[in-house]
Amino acid sequence: MENQEKVNYIYGMHPVLEAINAGKNIDKVYLKSGLEGESFRQLLSLMQSKGIAFQFVPVQRLDRITKARHQGVIAQLPSIEYSSLEQAVEYASSNDGLILVLDGVSDVRNFGAIARSAECAGFKSIILPAKGSASITPDSIKTSAGALLRLNVCKVPNIRTALYYLKEREYTIVSASEKGSKLIYDVDFSKPVAIVMGDEHNGVSDSALKLSDEIAAIPMAGGIGSLNVSVASAIVMYEVVRQRRNA
Repeated sequence: MENQEKVNYIYGMHPVLEAINAGKNIDKVYLKSGLEGESFRQLLSLMQSKGIAFQFVPVQRLDRITKARHQGVIAQLPSIEYSSLEQAVEYASSNDGLILVLDGVSDVRNFGAIARSAECAGFKSIILPAKGSASITPDSIKTSAGALLRLNVCKVPNIRTALYYLKEREYTIVSASEKGSKLIYDVDFSKPVAIVMGDEHNGVSDSALKLSDEIAAIPMAGGIGSLNVSVASAIVMYEVVRQRRNA
């Protein structure tokens, strides 16, 4: 399943409210700093209940996006249409059973680089939380060398719910973390597997670690003690490739 690039915005308080109520897929909502009023409070409550990311910005930033009368509210639609969780898992299951879960990776260039490595390693689907994670933008698509247009990318309200669903589908959940008691080379990646990579600063969340079947570390030497998340992701994914080719 290939995704088609499509960048768009919705402007204005009521159009954005209507889009959310209609179930429109929205990446992020930009709100003018200091916005007030009953409609604003309704929009804020709705976004919070649906886990839609939002950000307060100066009005000048909104004016750079559009010269139209935006009323202090602009919703950014995804550059591509995201898959549902069921679609992403089904597509991976019908291929090699390889899924990447990004637990809060927020930098768009890291996200793009990870997607590029994932596509090269044969992963078919990426799952990430709707709030607090990077989105598919022109920058992330460019960094991915177009891989984000070929992968099934799914945004979920809650990573825990997604991991429970993956367990029901008999995926092994493997989190990459320095807290692991074994190395990635000691994990069996031969079965359908979901690799969980954490954010750039805090790593995999405790809630995701508790649901993991395996917690594995990348061996480290030297004084820095950590890798960029895109590099770490590539190392783990290619260990999966190595094991499956040598099986």
